[in-house]
Amino acid sequence: MNNFGTRIYPGLIHPIIRPLDTPAGMPWSTSDMINKRIMRTLTLNIATSLDGYIAKPNDDLSFLKLVEKEGEDYGYAAFTATIDTIILGRKTYDWVLREIGPSHYDNGDRNVYVITRIERPAVGRTIFYNGDLAKLVQQLKSGSGKNIYCDGGAEIVNALLEDDLIDEFIISVIPVLVGNGRRLFKDGRPEQELELISVKTFDTGLAQFHYKRKK
Repeated sequence: MNNFGTRIYPGLIHPIIRPLDTPAGMPWSTSDMINKRIMRTLTLNIATSLDGYIAKPNDDLSFLKLVEKEGEDYGYAAFTATIDTIILGRKTYDWVLREIGPSHYDNGDRNVYVITRIERPAVGRTIFYNGDLAKLVQQLKSGSGKNIYCDGGAEIVNALLEDDLIDEFIISVIPVLVGNGRRLFKDGRPEQELELISVKTFDTGLAQFHYKRKK
């Protein structure tokens, strides 16, 4: 779970690309418009220790404070301007609710899906979802809107990886070896090749890696 800077979420709808083989002046068919609609991207944006932990024992996230710096959000505001839907696990949601407050996720401008085993009524635009995660993501990707942000936790991340549903990864590495806790990536996943988009370094020692899935 990242906790950097101010969050801004303007609305936007993905454009529809005109088929290259459509002659100029010829109207598009409905099927052309559906087939050429850009699929929404699901991005995992998360912070981890150098040895691969997203939390210390007892869900302790105190090591994130090592890189807190006035006025530095590590690109978080720019990233969240590209999304209008968030998927996260119940433990991550509960921690944010307790430590930061409900408006961190649900500010009225985006949909929040909290993946949980227990059925609960929606709160504002926060939906507590206990159905099939893969089906939910496939529905969201095929719908209209901005991109989709996964904020963890590890169980959700690894379930999405099992079905090859994460398109991009923004991994912020905190310069600390915590030694124990909750690992971001579990064993037993399918192998997936990634393509490096960018690497950014900061004077706090944080390094941020942006990858996309090779298709």
